[in-house]
Amino acid sequence: MTTVAEVRDLRIEIGGRAVVDGVSLTARAGRVTAVIGPSGSGKTTTGLALLGEYPPGALVEGAVRTERAGAVGYVPQHPGAVLNPARRIGALLGDVAARRGGGRREVRGRVLEALELARLPDPARTLRRFPHQLSGGQQQRVVLAQALLLGAWVIVADEPTTGQDALTKQAVVAELAALAARGIAVVLLSHDMDVVRRLADEVVVMREGRVVERGPVRAVLGDPAPGAPAAPRTRRQAGPVVLEVRALTAGHRTARGAVEVLHEVALSVRSGECLALVGRSGSGKTTLGRCLAGLHAGHRGRILLDGEPLPRSLRARSRTQLAAVQYVFQDAKAAFDEHRPVLDQVARTAVRLRGADARAARAEAARTMEALGLGAGPAGRRPGELSGGELQRAALARALLARPRVLVCDEITSGLDPVTRAGVLDLLAGLREHEDLALVFITHDLAAAAALADRTAVLEAGRLARTGGPERAAGPGPGD
Repeated sequence: MTTVAEVRDLRIEIGGRAVVDGVSLTARAGRVTAVIGPSGSGKTTTGLALLGEYPPGALVEGAVRTERAGAVGYVPQHPGAVLNPARRIGALLGDVAARRGGGRREVRGRVLEALELARLPDPARTLRRFPHQLSGGQQQRVVLAQALLLGAWVIVADEPTTGQDALTKQAVVAELAALAARGIAVVLLSHDMDVVRRLADEVVVMREGRVVERGPVRAVLGDPAPGAPAAPRTRRQAGPVVLEVRALTAGHRTARGAVEVLHEVALSVRSGECLALVGRSGSGKTTLGRCLAGLHAGHRGRILLDGEPLPRSLRARSRTQLAAVQYVFQDAKAAFDEHRPVLDQVARTAVRLRGADARAARAEAARTMEALGLGAGPAGRRPGELSGGELQRAALARALLARPRVLVCDEITSGLDPVTRAGVLDLLAGLREHEDLALVFITHDLAAAAALADRTAVLEAGRLARTGGPERAAGPGPGD
């Protein structure tokens, strides 16, 4: 197979610490190379090196070679961060396609072809929307289409199935396999061993910045073992209703008028209870979560906290109301200031929303981050120096510093390795059971929902299709 890009003996040092140390990697035409390892192992830093991108102030040794300039496209774990929020998708992709010349009809044809190759349904409707009006899975496909329009012969896919329902995950696997079949080299950075087994030709295992194992997928991972059922959690009786939604209808504005994404949704969650919110990508789960937190004011209906109406907009909520309902973003990177240490930003929540002393807030932030597996080293760094999984845990710690009554978690375990994921689920279970926290758990991870949730609400095309006990999360649903 033809080598189209390679990394040789790469070492990347930041502040005297090697985040990548002696890594070699080869991307071959028509082949899928998977890079796996725990959060913070250096996967994303290695993948970005193929594009010639390095953390600020990094000392770089070794060699990175590609067949030609612009040959490598990157699909990030949080695609919304690389799409201009002020421009419609049609304008974004049209500008890229126009670089190859041609008239308006030819440019539009290239855009539609790229969207079709990226397997994005209803491309004409997608072109009229802004990035924030798309689900994470739809944004991901737009970024992939952008890379294809640029003529990429290597695609670095960073956790491409993160936060995807089962049906969408199957589509992503088929999409990447189709790219490889067209002769494109795929470098897959992933925690999802099922996807790695189905897609990869070669596996590279990283730990603490080094390659510790490599080889054909079956030689490295073996055959999949039967999944052991999650240990049942002891669930006590939930308390009174803390948060209630009545007849919630929400939408987005487009060039052709308002488009409704939620229709007359009604649900409630009690203190000490976990409500899992599941459904296909684009079903309205994130929009509902953002409405609860005051981040999406374009809605009708009522949201009640302890029986009292909550203002629609975040800006209209009091400090007590802001602390009471906290939201943890799926795109954790976009939620942090790149220029300040993560520990300072986590501690700031306790100062701003609870009036805590700055020194006490810092100590509490450090303890909370330590409980989430982020010691003094990662906590003291800036966001750009942490992996996606580490930033997700930092975002959770920041929300917990507010001591909320209701915690809305949007796909917060999706970018975590299995061990860290289990630890975060245990922490959330302990919080809701011992501190009367009401938890709204937005997820595509049906196993996590079954392990953590007391009840499950299923959204289909913006409507509440059904609710039930935790076993409903594991059964057939809209993503199966």
